[in-house]
Amino acid sequence: MAKVELKQPIVEEISAGIKDAQSVVLVDYRGLTVAQDTELRKTLREAGVTYKVYKNTMMNFAFKGTACEALTPYLEGPSAMAYSTTDATAPARVLAQFAKTANKLEIKGGVVEGVAYDAAGIQSIADIPSREVLLSRLFGSMKSPVANFARVMNQLAEKGGAEAAMAAKGAEPAETAAAAE
Repeated sequence: MAKVELKQPIVEEISAGIKDAQSVVLVDYRGLTVAQDTELRKTLREAGVTYKVYKNTMMNFAFKGTACEALTPYLEGPSAMAYSTTDATAPARVLAQFAKTANKLEIKGGVVEGVAYDAAGIQSIADIPSREVLLSRLFGSMKSPVANFARVMNQLAEKGGAEAAMAAKGAEPAETAAAAE
């Protein structure tokens, strides 16, 4: 069997992984201990991110003709690839968080939703909260005015309604003032 035939399944595996990926991030994992690498893989797996170490030439062949082709300049030295098909910010967020504790992990660059970024760009994407967090913030901000309105209405009902509140201030309700004229 020729060497090309042995390498073809690996290139196809990489191509299949990045085909539906919302984001792909390349990292240099040199200097990580086995314990750190195990912890990193566990954290990425829990976040729904696939993390694999491939040869640069294999990734180079798989990247040709895709949005990830912009990552070929970063294929120098040991490279690992993290990608996610569900959350566009998850690989960048988890890797950046882990790089804070393991300073040997170096983010090289990545592609998020078809746009290539360098290490600084991936770091800014890592600062974006997850979709679930953003949705909960949105719903929280939408719920706040409704909750405040309900609280005011409840206080009015407890005091005897709008007429009682107006009478307590010394003003006549609008209906009785119009009827008096």
